Amino acid sequence: LVMIVILGALGLRSAGLVGLSIPGAFLTGILAIYLMGYSMNIVVLFSLIMAVGMLVDGAIVVVELAERNMKNGYSSRLAFTEAAKRMAWPITASTATTLAVFAPLLFWPGLIGQFMKYLPITLLFTLAASLFMALLFVPTVGALLKNKDCNPDFSGETMIKEVDVLQEARQNLNEIAGFTASYIGFIRKVLVRPVLVLGIAFSFLIGTFILYDALGKGVEFFPDIEPDLAVLNIHTRGDLSVYERDDLVREVENRILDMEEFESVYARSGVRLGNIDEDIIGRIQLSLIDWEFRRPAAEIMDEVRARTADLPGVIVEPQVQESGPTSGKPIQLELSANNTALLPQAVEKLLSGMTDLGEFIDVTDSRPLPGIDWRMEVDRQEAARFGTDISSIGSAIQLITNGIMLGDFRPDDADDEVDIRVRFPETMRNISMLDRLTVNSFNGNVPVSNFMSRVAAPRVGSIQRTDGVRVLNIAADVPEDVLTDDKVQQLQQWLGEGQLDSSVNVTFKGEDQDQREAEEFLSKAFGAALFLMAIILVTQFNSFYQALLILSAVMFSTIGVLLALLITDQPFGIVMSGIGVIALAGIVVNNNIVLIDTYNLLRKSGAEAIEAAMLTCSQRLRPVVLTTVTTILGLMPMTLGMNFDLINRHIQFGGPTTQWWTQLATAISGGLAFATVLTLVMTPCMLVLGDRIAKRARTITA
Repeated sequence: LVMIVILGALGLRSAGLVGLSIPGAFLTGILAIYLMGYSMNIVVLFSLIMAVGMLVDGAIVVVELAERNMKNGYSSRLAFTEAAKRMAWPITASTATTLAVFAPLLFWPGLIGQFMKYLPITLLFTLAASLFMALLFVPTVGALLKNKDCNPDFSGETMIKEVDVLQEARQNLNEIAGFTASYIGFIRKVLVRPVLVLGIAFSFLIGTFILYDALGKGVEFFPDIEPDLAVLNIHTRGDLSVYERDDLVREVENRILDMEEFESVYARSGVRLGNIDEDIIGRIQLSLIDWEFRRPAAEIMDEVRARTADLPGVIVEPQVQESGPTSGKPIQLELSANNTALLPQAVEKLLSGMTDLGEFIDVTDSRPLPGIDWRMEVDRQEAARFGTDISSIGSAIQLITNGIMLGDFRPDDADDEVDIRVRFPETMRNISMLDRLTVNSFNGNVPVSNFMSRVAAPRVGSIQRTDGVRVLNIAADVPEDVLTDDKVQQLQQWLGEGQLDSSVNVTFKGEDQDQREAEEFLSKAFGAALFLMAIILVTQFNSFYQALLILSAVMFSTIGVLLALLITDQPFGIVMSGIGVIALAGIVVNNNIVLIDTYNLLRKSGAEAIEAAMLTCSQRLRPVVLTTVTTILGLMPMTLGMNFDLINRHIQFGGPTTQWWTQLATAISGGLAFATVLTLVMTPCMLVLGDRIAKRARTITA
């Protein structure tokens, strides 16, 4: 798509030169990734896709100017030499600002940072290579071409005839036609009203934020990806035998076996199956058929819930495969208190509140299962009188429970060792046997009932602590069409009304915690990126006003981001849309840098502000539009969720691989499209306004 646009706009020769920068930059980036020991993963691949439209920008600017030089009579060698020299600083500055935007992302901490670090690494190497391609490799190859319009006065190898830049720009302005002529006619009208243009831009900015707040889909942490696998956690309470557990798991399995969306079903029942909730008696692992031939996983899991809803005392909790840097259920709450007796009651009240609020599904908590624990309380002093101790009593009790460990043995047909334990026959392993147990002492066998009593106590289960404080946890999911952030805010508001005891602390973990950490880092990264860009821009233009003007384009580009999300009915993703806004900052400034650099050159040549702005627009319209269109088209397959199956000649929409990046691609595409309009309209007007302000300031000073 990128090459088709370049070919249609610049012709076969120029498109071929620009196209050389794509494989050159790609291979350089891939080589750097390989030398760093990283794998070719999905993040690297998207980074390369994202870079396609960006890495040709510099080459387009150089080749477009070289083509213009050749039409004016330059030899190919001088045309490309002059183009590379003329655009060296603007292209270097624009590439440096883009690199400055992605550099802070290298320091993203935590699991999300480990997941996303490949994106800035790939883009840094690829875009740095594109600078080398645009300023050295492409001009070198272009110099080998022949120019049939070459003027002998401009064909010297060492001497270049000086050309009046302003006169040449005026001559080119008189030759324009078509869309460019219409655009210049429009610019000629708005340049005399820069304050009005600025007011309209601010109105758009404020109105867009209000509109998105009213009609937007809200905020989410990470996009949901269509899974290939799912697990059914089967919950029930009660002291069930392994046979009863197995029967219940089989019942659930039989109710879903006839569903055609499952490629394979693997059921397992047991007492404990790893680090899971205590009331889970079994799990059923599901492998789904290809996403293109089935319903969305959310609909399939809803049917599973419906099929098993009438099982008394059994709760089936579907858990789909997690993708990306997320862990566990999206809503996780941790309750702590100095008085641990308050925790179970607080959990019960919070669960009741979640039920009243609604739209919470698959809710679980870490309270112990109902039941009792038998405590064997020993009178140590009395036991000593009978000539025994705690160790002997404990060994005797093990004969009734797990057995006394004597050693281990590895069978010939096994890799692992098995324990050798000794314990009573099965008929003697019961609760009443604890009261009739005897232990050896110096006085012979002594009944333990002489110094030990059996006491029933509420079951404790597994104990969890955070920073040494006992905690209980609640975890919940939300339906497919409900945003986690919205439900978290409702819960926070409910808790803020003082529904729980003030001595009970509730901490939001899981996705909310990850979201807050991501917001905090991305805010700092965005600020650092703006600071680095400001340094580069002030160094380039030696003007605080022009640097501020370029940075303001970043703020106004968020209009396009929010409008694109509104049009596509997508929420603002903290991770993906946040990265998109940061990436957009580096891309948006590129066109402004080239535009303002040309304006400054024309001003130095003697043009007035309005004329210089108008001549700049006529010269930079084509490269600005081209660089924008190529970047947007490079991301368009991801924006539309398109998959190209070249072997089977089939185009798919909405596949899981595109769901990762749709938000990011949409944010960049929408923001860049709107920012380009601002660049071509608002930037020239602000340059004229800046000249007016400077003149007025000089008049007041004088």
